[in-house]
Amino acid sequence: MKTVAFIPIKLNNERTPGKNTKRFADGTPLCHFVQRTLLRLTEIDEVYVYCSQLEIRDYLLKGIDFIQRPSELDTRETLCGDIIQSFLQTVKADVYIMANATSPFVTAETYRACIHAVQNGKHTSAFASKRLQNFVWYRNHPLNFSLDKAPRTQDMEPVFCELSSPYVFRGDVFEQFHGRTGENPYIHECTEVEAIDIDYPEDFALADVVYMNLLRERIK
Repeated sequence: MKTVAFIPIKLNNERTPGKNTKRFADGTPLCHFVQRTLLRLTEIDEVYVYCSQLEIRDYLLKGIDFIQRPSELDTRETLCGDIIQSFLQTVKADVYIMANATSPFVTAETYRACIHAVQNGKHTSAFASKRLQNFVWYRNHPLNFSLDKAPRTQDMEPVFCELSSPYVFRGDVFEQFHGRTGENPYIHECTEVEAIDIDYPEDFALADVVYMNLLRERIK
């Protein structure tokens, strides 16, 4: 069973320009975190960075391969499924892992749990998640509670929000659903630190503080 991981990266980010190669206070580029994690996993046969710009090669760690993707996949209209489809047409495997650089603190243990859930045949897809157990509103109406009988938050039925990494799925799952999850996925609950995802400059600033003060010595 061939298992391949790919890191889709674009350098023309709109919300936080250059975020994937932006450096934390100690000089570590953001995109190094996910590369280091994937390289530690013996369950993975090959790891690729999938990016249209050749400059990203200056940020690849030893053991990471590069595939140049079509530049038309860098537009704001591009959907995640378009990028996955393009990669799957280029690299053939049984199990795929999509890992985003913007979730730098997801642990190897979380990746491993998701990978094993698919490799062992119990699930056809898996993803990391964050538990949400609070009052949620949708279109100005309560979504998971009643106004006349609001429960204690600890008694609520939790919902789980997908994180951006990892998504693990079999190739036939994408063929069937044109997406990275199928029916009955394995959902792995992550910590608040693992759930940090970088979209905006303030997200990067928060991640930098967490890394420098809590994680730097632990995840080198």
